[in-house]
Amino acid sequence: MRELSKRTEDFTDSVIRRMTRISNRYNAVNLSQGFPDFDPPKEMLDALKKATDGDFHQYSITWGAKNFREALAKKQSKFMGIDINPEENIVVTCGSTEAMMAAMMSVVDEGDKVVVFSPFYENYGADAILSGAKPIYVSLNPPTFSFDRKELEDAFKQGAKALILCNPSNPSGKVFTLDELMYIASLAEKYDAYVITDEVYEHIVYKPNKHIYFASLPGMFNRTISCSSLSKTYSITGWRLGYVIASKEVIEVVKKVHDFLTVGAAAPLQEAAVVGLEFEDKYYEDLAKDYEAKRELFVGGLDKLGIKHTNPQGAYYVLVDISEFGYESDLDFCEKMCERVGVAAVPCSCFFKTEENRYIRFHFAKKEETLKEALKRLEKMKELMKK
Repeated sequence: MRELSKRTEDFTDSVIRRMTRISNRYNAVNLSQGFPDFDPPKEMLDALKKATDGDFHQYSITWGAKNFREALAKKQSKFMGIDINPEENIVVTCGSTEAMMAAMMSVVDEGDKVVVFSPFYENYGADAILSGAKPIYVSLNPPTFSFDRKELEDAFKQGAKALILCNPSNPSGKVFTLDELMYIASLAEKYDAYVITDEVYEHIVYKPNKHIYFASLPGMFNRTISCSSLSKTYSITGWRLGYVIASKEVIEVVKKVHDFLTVGAAAPLQEAAVVGLEFEDKYYEDLAKDYEAKRELFVGGLDKLGIKHTNPQGAYYVLVDISEFGYESDLDFCEKMCERVGVAAVPCSCFFKTEENRYIRFHFAKKEETLKEALKRLEKMKELMKK
């Protein structure tokens, strides 16, 4: 038999999803893969029941059902401060994972270069490679996860055609400041590059931090391909409803890529999700407050246990420093922690381009009782995880 494609020869399976399987094996509290254990809004569940009894079982329009795009355009126009045309500026995708891939394939050609901040959500490097591009990694430096401006410009000088910006950031929880975003914008302008954003945590930001949509910056709409999804905002990670927002010229290309990747997102789920997109502002205010309370509960619990950690500005992840335990492999640590302590985390080496084994990632998108159970088990972490 002839050899298979070489483009994936350096890939592994997703470490994040692998940790869920290991968590299930040991019946651990799963704080690894970032999905909630609480229900979506009742209004959306009721709408889904109604949709399954309706006439929504065949293909919707390839780039998204009309009423879904109209509701999404109205919501995002308000939050982004941009006039978004539902016919010209939106493609609905199968989750933000497809949105990012469609955006990447719409922008880059074989041999192009793409800037990726490190640590990064593990798909980004793979997206670039699958698109035929070469990633250039720029460090976000712990514990504040700031970047060196010279290092970033040097990456653009190498001919980067695009930069991937996750804001609020997974896994670090960093929220980029206006000053940082304006600097990135100046480089995009100077070096004629696109910025592909992942903004799935746009509504999960902790005061005094504020989420600023990159596309809303002066002159940046035509350079920005904004990717997001409904997964985190409405606790429907399994519905796989994402979207791309961009200029008409970019969207025409994204439509073609999306059509041949997946044809379209699930019709009944789009119908049910319209209800959520039409929620009043109070829903998003309450969401931020709920996650603030979860953050305080979990981070406060880690403080009481003397477990060193980062303080997220947004999203729902905490990085814990495991240096004191002396493990050479953070993956080995996480596997043993599932077995011995009964709590699952993600080894952060899968997020860093440079060799890094100091951190593991917990998430706190869980019920209060789940977080308390995890903290109870973590009381024995230092005892049970000795090398």
